[in-house]
Amino acid sequence: MTRLRTLAALALLIPALAQADARPRFEHRRPAASGDLEDGGASDQSARAPAGSRVLPDISYGPDKAQRFDVYVSTQPRSLPGPAPVIFFVHGGGWAFGDKANRQVIEPKVGHWVEQGYVVISIDYRLLPTPVAQQAEDVAAALAFAQSQAASWGADPQRFILMGHSAGAHLVALVGAGARTVARPQPWRGAVLLDSAALDVPVIMNNRHFGLYDRAFGTDPQQWPAVSPIAQLARGTAPMLAVCSSRRRESCAQADRFAARADSLGGKVRVLRENLTHGEINATLGAASDYTTQVDAFMASVR
Repeated sequence: MTRLRTLAALALLIPALAQADARPRFEHRRPAASGDLEDGGASDQSARAPAGSRVLPDISYGPDKAQRFDVYVSTQPRSLPGPAPVIFFVHGGGWAFGDKANRQVIEPKVGHWVEQGYVVISIDYRLLPTPVAQQAEDVAAALAFAQSQAASWGADPQRFILMGHSAGAHLVALVGAGARTVARPQPWRGAVLLDSAALDVPVIMNNRHFGLYDRAFGTDPQQWPAVSPIAQLARGTAPMLAVCSSRRRESCAQADRFAARADSLGGKVRVLRENLTHGEINATLGAASDYTTQVDAFMASVR
């Protein structure tokens, strides 16, 4: 009888423990465990240059080994007159992980856009514990250097489109909003933000949030506006397309507020809602879909 009672108690306890374990957790942990908020690390399988393209790897834009980017160019004769437009991509990874050559970053984007006549640049940058403000400095420095070298790749330094996913989208938004950086890139045509839910940092930090945001933005409220794209928005910024996952409550809400703030300053930010996960917004862009078509249309309108 005692054994039966023990088994019955365990039968009630195990589901309760499983349910407790499934509750949202907000401690410090690798971003992949916090809603798939990364693009993979250097240990993940790296992509090769897609068919029809070749890669110029590990071009240095600074003294740190993380300050490198890869350039993807077509192996086919250019069919359009003049130098090529450029997509300048910044990977995600919770500001602490990620890699410029990871498959989720490269495929199928590079093959799709190189075929359309773009040069594609994918950058690495210093990761945490390097402060996020310094990561934005890296993005600006990489952009300025890439623009200075664009002609050597058959590209136009005045026809850059910035793009980033997740944490990379936050960094692109920060630079695109007009945050002051030591590097002074030339003007660019537009930016595509792939599912950043970190456009309004004070709102994030003043509400329940994942531990990765504490690592990225710290605990001093006085420092948050400097790394908050919505606080840094200035007049005269280039147009942006903010893609957001409709499956994530905070993502589209922040994109809407960002767009409204830009509009009040005479800027233009379009919000594109997609019924895709955070990871799918990155991994499926470039594959044949209405989503890819809409991003292509935005880029064609500014290139």
